[in-house]
Amino acid sequence: MNTIKTEQEIKKMHEAGKLLAACHKLLRKNIKPGITTSEIDEFVEEFLITNGATPEQKGFRGYRYATCASINDEICHGFPRNEPLSDGDIVTIDCVVNLNGALADSAWSYPVGNISKKAQDLLKVTQEALYKGIEQAYIGNRTGDIGFAIQNFVEGEGYSVVRDFTGHGIGRTIHEPPQIFHFGIKGSGVRLREGMVITIEPMVNVGTWFSLLDQNGWTARTADGKLSAQYEHTLAITKDGPLILTAQDE
Repeated sequence: MNTIKTEQEIKKMHEAGKLLAACHKLLRKNIKPGITTSEIDEFVEEFLITNGATPEQKGFRGYRYATCASINDEICHGFPRNEPLSDGDIVTIDCVVNLNGALADSAWSYPVGNISKKAQDLLKVTQEALYKGIEQAYIGNRTGDIGFAIQNFVEGEGYSVVRDFTGHGIGRTIHEPPQIFHFGIKGSGVRLREGMVITIEPMVNVGTWFSLLDQNGWTARTADGKLSAQYEHTLAITKDGPLILTAQDE
């Protein structure tokens, strides 16, 4: 069961979320053709350490990097690498911050230079899908309400939702129950309670939702080689509605 957080615990997670949001806002300015995802990874780790935090996924189940950096057809868990990003790429940077023991998790997809209209539309739809899910994150609703809203919107726009990877509870560890599926049946799943903290992180593909796993055992990519994007926030379930802990507009 998802651990119920106190107001003080949520406040600490919000501070971690603000730091992660600040990092993403800097990445928005710095991601351009010629930069490598290894350089991005080094920047993120240095930024976090300078601000008194650490990248929580580094060392998690043997993962070696501060970020996941997934390019084009990579859905998630892409390894940072030394090859420069090219004009027209899209790249998703995913990071979990640990600030004084409090965790926050957020992924964001970025255009690299001038991207195609199809890629622009994919990013737009995926980001909108995230907020469609967040709109359902109220006390008394169920996890299936989140998944249904996302799937209904995404498929209505002509895209597909990845089934193999989900959002999750987060707290003392990166992954807590419940799983937050980005597809599903309205009224099904775990009921949301005040004090839960979860991630919503739809991964949306241009083509099929099926994925393949690379030989490294981590990186998932689209089965048909078409583009994939992801946006993720950490949010708390409160009596006043969903509180986005990783909001970039604060």
